Amino acid sequence: MDFKQISQQILKDANTELSQEFDRNFERKAFFDEAWKSDKYPNSKGSTLVRSGKGRRSIQNPTTTDTDITWSSNLPYMKIQNEGGEIEVTKKMKSFFWAMYYKVYGGIQFNVRKKAMANTQRNKRLSAEAQKWKAMAMQPVGTKMKIEQRQFIGEHPEVHRILKQVVDVNMKEVEQNLKNSLKR
Repeated sequence: MDFKQISQQILKDANTELSQEFDRNFERKAFFDEAWKSDKYPNSKGSTLVRSGKGRRSIQNPTTTDTDITWSSNLPYMKIQNEGGEIEVTKKMKSFFWAMYYKVYGGIQFNVRKKAMANTQRNKRLSAEAQKWKAMAMQPVGTKMKIEQRQFIGEHPEVHRILKQVVDVNMKEVEQNLKNSLKR
């Protein structure tokens, strides 16, 4: 086994191990041990990155070169979710926010006799969510919206531990192969 084969095996094993761990970050709702910031709106439906599962499924099989492993997503918003940052509100975004507001607000049940919203937990949750969408829709075009970092792929001490473990296992295998070939 030559050096190139050893390094390719290490990259293949690292690819497998890290892909599994990065996928588990969605189950943990954290970047290893660093929990994702929760939605700042009350009564929202779960973590932003796991509601539909689209983001998790968008992580494509990593590409491997002689020295690197690169993960990517086919969804443009996953990069800003992973890194955090600011985005500019567009007219199209405002239309989406209004559509979501009307969709959520339409689900609120009203008491016809009292001409008021029925006092239920579901209505309270929907009302809070409707207010979130309305607040976002009311922002002028060009306003900067801060997107909190919810990292799921990247540098972390756990990544280094996994890489060290993969290298150690492969080097022990190389050592064993050398011992066996020297015995012959």
